[in-house]
Amino acid sequence: MKTRSPLRLSAAAMLASVFALHCGSSNDGTANNDGGVTANGGATATGGSTASGGSHTTSNGGSGGGSHTSSNGGSGGGSHTSSNGGSSGDSTASGGSTASGGSTASGGSHTSSNGGSAASGGSTANGRTSNSGGSTSSGGASSGGKGGASNTGGGSSIAGWNLVWSDEFNDAKGTGVDTSKWNMINKGDGFGNSELEFYTNRTDNAAMDGTGNLVITAKKESYMGRDYTSARLESSGKFEHLYGRFESRLKVPKGQGLWPAFWLLGNNIGSAGWPTCGEVDIMENIGKEPTTVHGSMHGPGYSGGNPLGAPYSLPNNAKFADDFHVFAIEWEMNVVRFYVDDHLYETRTPADVPSGAKWVYDHPFYILLNVAVGGQWPGNPDGTTTFPQTMTVDYVRVYTR
Repeated sequence: MKTRSPLRLSAAAMLASVFALHCGSSNDGTANNDGGVTANGGATATGGSTASGGSHTTSNGGSGGGSHTSSNGGSGGGSHTSSNGGSSGDSTASGGSTASGGSTASGGSHTSSNGGSAASGGSTANGRTSNSGGSTSSGGASSGGKGGASNTGGGSSIAGWNLVWSDEFNDAKGTGVDTSKWNMINKGDGFGNSELEFYTNRTDNAAMDGTGNLVITAKKESYMGRDYTSARLESSGKFEHLYGRFESRLKVPKGQGLWPAFWLLGNNIGSAGWPTCGEVDIMENIGKEPTTVHGSMHGPGYSGGNPLGAPYSLPNNAKFADDFHVFAIEWEMNVVRFYVDDHLYETRTPADVPSGAKWVYDHPFYILLNVAVGGQWPGNPDGTTTFPQTMTVDYVRVYTR
């Protein structure tokens, strides 16, 4: 999650990292944050990139597990500005395709919406302005059951795409996360976003529900000097990929101060640092915006409170926490397209990068799933927030052409 000063990889101070939600965790059970996260007010920590006044930076630490985090100084969270650039229509594909890796799906047609509708005038929310050009949705129907409905048409096949990696979360109830696919972060230091949770590797915070889902549970409890616990999964070192369709069907938690995210970070974060490594926030949501999610990209010169990004809102004030939805990007050379339930709402190309800045989406990225509690962008839980809260994940899938 970036610190929108949400991973993400992101979310403005973080947002920054818009989301960029997140930052600097290592892959082992005792992740450390020694890679150079920018300190309060913009001071530079050793080995890392500097962040000024609330931008979202993640540590450059050796593990490469760092993710987006914003500094605590300056603007106090900064405004999250989604950049210009309306969405362009996408073509629909029909017909079933055979997924690599074994299973043949039938009838899977992938239908994207024609030309996402642009949001006019740019609405402001809690000090973060979303620009015109980013589209809000129309339509946004929730997806069907596991392996079904939205984006797939049946099974895990999408016409024109081959499945190359997935986690379907089909293990028995109470089973922990598959550590051949994911690293469970065991750390709680605010992640540069003033977050309140301690991420644990316990099944109390991340386990299968026995019906085909992973449940990430955020709890209010005293643990390791923190008042909340939650979970953060990273595929760093276990699955990293260049280009493709990255997709998850999930239901977000609800409540003030909750910050769920599905995002990507560049696998060179250990050497390049954040945001040069790049971050793609496929989905970030904050509890005070129950009808809206954000898709964002953070790179050098367009990170923290000023990523490339756009919001997507459900019609009729429907709330994302009330049902499952499919969140996806289609990432190809020189283009990233953002979808919610097959509705294309944002398209980004190198032409959107600010003058003098660099498009850094040309190397492998890894996947992150997490639920943060509190932070500069969402704010902290209050008397209206109930715990425990859960993010329920049906699957995560990656396809290539």
